[in-house]
Amino acid sequence: MKCPFCNHPESKVIDSRESKKGLSIRRRRECVVCKKRFTTYEKIEEIPYMVVKKDGSRQPFDGQKLLRGLLKACEKRPIPVRKLEEIVEEIENKVQEKPDKEIKASEIGLYLMDRLKDLDKVAYVRFASVYREFKDVIEFKKELESLLKEK
Repeated sequence: MKCPFCNHPESKVIDSRESKKGLSIRRRRECVVCKKRFTTYEKIEEIPYMVVKKDGSRQPFDGQKLLRGLLKACEKRPIPVRKLEEIVEEIENKVQEKPDKEIKASEIGLYLMDRLKDLDKVAYVRFASVYREFKDVIEFKKELESLLKEK
């Protein structure tokens, strides 16, 4: 592993830790020349999981894309990023458990909406407004009314 500071090709591992789910390993390294420390992550390379879109096309599953969408829905809300990362991890686990390694985008969207509804109603409404593509204010109003009835 090349040092990101001096580009020397040798470093030594100081500490190794597994992630919570054991899907990756975090290694703390030290360059043998400049003595600066840096972190690397090892993850098993697998066949990509695929997301089946509404039009039937497929694209590789991207947990970071999901996280960005959740962050946008939860902007300025009192929700820790770690909670959102856990939700993305849950979806990754769901996809890994599937025998065909594919998941419908609609299944992901419904799961995210369920989790957001429990977590934060405002974030849920933001996400639902984009995901469900409300045609007009009346559809949006109906969704808000159903949320208010649940209380």
